[in-house]
Amino acid sequence: MQAELYLVEGDSAGGSAKQGREKRTQAILPLKGKILNVEKARLDKMLSNEEIKTIISALGTGIGDSDFHIEKLRYHKIIIMTDADVDGSHIRTLILTFFYRQMPEIIERGHLYIAQPPLYRVKKGKVVGYFSDDAELNDFLISESVKHYEVVAVKSGKRFRKDRLQYILKQISRFNELLDLFKQRQIPEDLILTLLRFPVYPKKDFFRNQVEVETLSQKIAGNISLATSPKVAYDEEHGIYQIPLSINRNGDSIPLNISWEFINRPKYRNLFSLYQEIKELEDPPFKIMGDKKEILVENRNDLLKEVLKAQQGAYAIQRYKGLGEMNPDQLWETTMNPEKRRLLQVKIEDAVEADEIFTVLMGDSVEQRKRFIEQNALLAQNIDI
Repeated sequence: MQAELYLVEGDSAGGSAKQGREKRTQAILPLKGKILNVEKARLDKMLSNEEIKTIISALGTGIGDSDFHIEKLRYHKIIIMTDADVDGSHIRTLILTFFYRQMPEIIERGHLYIAQPPLYRVKKGKVVGYFSDDAELNDFLISESVKHYEVVAVKSGKRFRKDRLQYILKQISRFNELLDLFKQRQIPEDLILTLLRFPVYPKKDFFRNQVEVETLSQKIAGNISLATSPKVAYDEEHGIYQIPLSINRNGDSIPLNISWEFINRPKYRNLFSLYQEIKELEDPPFKIMGDKKEILVENRNDLLKEVLKAQQGAYAIQRYKGLGEMNPDQLWETTMNPEKRRLLQVKIEDAVEADEIFTVLMGDSVEQRKRFIEQNALLAQNIDI
């Protein structure tokens, strides 16, 4: 029988987890305070931290080059379970730093996991559902809404079948979510939409065509507010053209290159693919018909909002602010039950790259960390926001 250890943020969630667990196989270790940032700490200071000492004691492996013994590990799975907020993300990062620096073999052997608790609980009558994020919730509400509505493009008279409507509305939801990530990094929405509508295909050949790049530069200048006027530059080393920009961000001028590197990033490639799916809704207005009423909307985002609104009122939707808000049976059902839960296994695919990032972000060099953030702030991927 394989045992599991849950590292849980706070006493409240720890209490619920203890009541809801499978006692034969699951142990709960509540972390009452902030775990030490071991990237900056000497060994003696690290071993004086109560949370670190408790984790080491619970695992049973010992610590240090000569005293660590993986065969003494008491648990097959070590599961980090924190709140889905900034503090929870910070605690999770500190725990990951500890394991990466002090017990990397636990990660290498596949013993470390991150729990995926739900963000929403949805109830209608006796039917209850749980959803991990906004995208999952929106998908559910869209699926329920299209059963009751039909949509017509007013100018063309095109009617969207329920299956097509459901698909395209889900794609709009995903497109908006991805576009928000660019906006949160202070990349102007009209800049991204200009690239998509031009269109700037995620292919290197586009940036080898000087005429195309110069035409794009003129489009950009006419659509967004920049710190300076865009100009085309030639990259002799790679034989491609690019458009160096300066983006105004909170009074600061942040450099951003519209180049092959930018459009080849996964976020832009995904956004481009989604846009190809939804661009048939670029010709509003649209008429929503159903429930003995008609609603006229002026763009695709309003179309999505109206369809979602119709079902949001039909369900009791609870957004969990933290694990402590969940009853023991809810925590078991959604996050701890091996038959239903979703776990993310922690892997080190590239040890060298991981080592560099942990050193920069968690180390003592403020200047190095500042430089890394400045260089990557507008282009960062997979950030928990």
